[in-house]
Amino acid sequence: MTKTRISEMFNKLKETDDKAFIAYMMAGDGGLDKLPYQIKTLEEAGVDLIEIGIPFSDPAADGPVIQRAGIRALNEHVSLRAILKKLTEIKSDINVPYVLMTYYNPVFHYGLETFAEDAAAANVSGLIVPDVPLEEEPELKNALAGTGLAIIRLATLTTTDERLANLVDGAEGFIYAVTVNGVTGKRTGYSEEVYENLARIKEQSNVPVCAGFGITSAEAAETLGEHCDGVIVGSQIVEMFHQKEEKDIKNLIPKKHGERVK
Repeated sequence: MTKTRISEMFNKLKETDDKAFIAYMMAGDGGLDKLPYQIKTLEEAGVDLIEIGIPFSDPAADGPVIQRAGIRALNEHVSLRAILKKLTEIKSDINVPYVLMTYYNPVFHYGLETFAEDAAAANVSGLIVPDVPLEEEPELKNALAGTGLAIIRLATLTTTDERLANLVDGAEGFIYAVTVNGVTGKRTGYSEEVYENLARIKEQSNVPVCAGFGITSAEAAETLGEHCDGVIVGSQIVEMFHQKEEKDIKNLIPKKHGERVK
């Protein structure tokens, strides 16, 4: 299973000319016992893949909404080990692929090989680790060898053509295209530069390209999705869960001919 579930998801969407909607959530925000409910809520809303955030004390790539969610989870004594244990318990009830968004420190302290085994046992399909640059990826990649977990790489507006060529070489799962120069959080719109950058990445990449950071509405997701293979929504969903407005998550998802969410 693992990363093959990601490619199967994209292939299925391609058949209907649809784009992936990837939902980020912070595991343990409100307590780890809520994780099964939160995942099921996202599934029922119609998301195609779930990005499960791991709380960390120094989340350099995250904006204030996700930072606060991580602090709330840490205050509930939620850990990477506890999250993987819970995912292992409920994996047979989850019908969409899911990846972990974590920083390297929790994985390193877990133990790379042990983490790889436990993540695979939990049916995790891949990892997003924003503080591990391409040059420092081999150690983690070697630990994941044989597990089927993808390392999902990030490309930004400032990624040079030379570096992009290296990033897409051997890329797995999908390329996470960052649409802003900064941290996660709400934005009011996107410039032509963003669309040009997505086109540049798609032209070189052999795996799907998904855009994230700042998407706050179905209209914004649909507009951005016209230029890539999928969109990633985080802060808005995290805030909806926190404010107990999760019933509105489905309104963030563009509907393909009105049939996406039954």
